[in-house]
Amino acid sequence: MTGKAMARRARLGAAFIVAVAALSGCSGDGKGQPAWTAGSSPSDSSTAGGQSTSAPEATPGSSASGTRPGGTGTESPSAGSTAAAWKVYSDSTKNVSFELPRDWIAQSVSPDQGTLPGALKVEVKDAKGAYVATLQTGLPSPSAAACAEAARKPYVVVSSVPVDLPHREGDGLITPHVVFRVIQGYRYFGSYGITNVVGGSDGRACSLQNIIRGPEGKGDVSFGDLAALKAFAPDEKVAPAKAFDTLDQAAKYVNEGSEFANVQRMLMSLEIKS
Repeated sequence: MTGKAMARRARLGAAFIVAVAALSGCSGDGKGQPAWTAGSSPSDSSTAGGQSTSAPEATPGSSASGTRPGGTGTESPSAGSTAAAWKVYSDSTKNVSFELPRDWIAQSVSPDQGTLPGALKVEVKDAKGAYVATLQTGLPSPSAAACAEAARKPYVVVSSVPVDLPHREGDGLITPHVVFRVIQGYRYFGSYGITNVVGGSDGRACSLQNIIRGPEGKGDVSFGDLAALKAFAPDEKVAPAKAFDTLDQAAKYVNEGSEFANVQRMLMSLEIKS
């Protein structure tokens, strides 16, 4: 490895450590802004904890195409989302609904084995047929997997926005958030989803779960590109997780890209009747 390459890796590692120290969980006051922006310093932020003020606000439940179920009147699209028109997907029982761009596709498929009666599984694809996310309800809560200290990897919460969904409370659980998190491996792997499960109190984890622990008897809920994010091995398939060479690339995906803005709005619009 050349001297320049070693110096670059050292700088990236230092940036990752600083970011993890600032945000080791799903903290942040929401309002549609990233909890941390790669490359920023505490002096660049307007609030404690490195809260960025550069990202647009995302408004849960807003709709460009009419009245959202439970809303009042016609609402404007959330700032940052680029889709011109939106529609609402709802299951046959009208218990679960969410918004998505009008030219995206939401298709109900058979729930996985082991899910609770009445469980729902919906796959979302974009206008070109590319996979975006999967919504699953009625999931059984998995047992805690063993995680050796040597296998734990640093991770960063790039974006964390509160969302109002039914959830369980307890140790290791927080209020639900829509998140984009990055975990460090041979590259920086990122994933978006909803969660109320803390990844790791010290900013290190074997995996980051995009799961909301549901109320007793209701099952868990997952809505995102992956049910859990991990640091992939070089010979593993990474997709649908995102892979970045630097943390700055991950931050730009969140702050500047239209894909995440539309996905975030979709995830934040999820409504589940208790």
